[in-house]
Amino acid sequence: MNMTHHKSGLRWLWLAVLAFVLDQASKLAVVKLLPFGYPGVEITPFFNLVHVYNKGAAFSFLADQGGWQRWFFAVLAFAICGLLIHWLRKQSVAQRWSGIAYSLIIGGALGNVFDRLVLGHVVDFLDFYWQRAHWPAFNLADSFIFIGAAMIVLDGFRSEKKKDVTP
Repeated sequence: MNMTHHKSGLRWLWLAVLAFVLDQASKLAVVKLLPFGYPGVEITPFFNLVHVYNKGAAFSFLADQGGWQRWFFAVLAFAICGLLIHWLRKQSVAQRWSGIAYSLIIGGALGNVFDRLVLGHVVDFLDFYWQRAHWPAFNLADSFIFIGAAMIVLDGFRSEKKKDVTP
């Protein structure tokens, strides 16, 4: 399918840029306003703002591996972003759901890659917990990636449901 950029899903990339900017602005605010390792600012009885670093991936996976993971996750993120951009290029701008999902993932992935390449770690600051059990801290980029991925999964269920109903 040969579409011009204004008719392809690439028009959704503005959302990736917005996600990236929001992520970086929030991390900059945390770095400037909260000391690293500070116990946090209690916002609610189950949510704190903290300032922590993550040298690994989700849940600090591979954080203690000596540095190679920084480059591995950067290459992986760029590859995934490239694939998603390719898919956006091939789809119509009217395919909103997947366009939004892919763009959120791209923006989030690039937000974390920027941290990895520039800082050597990802800045995390959202700390949800119940009593003494804390979920690993995360950031807006992680949230955008999660929301985009959840949208893709939900779209799969919606597509399956349509197939089941259609004779």
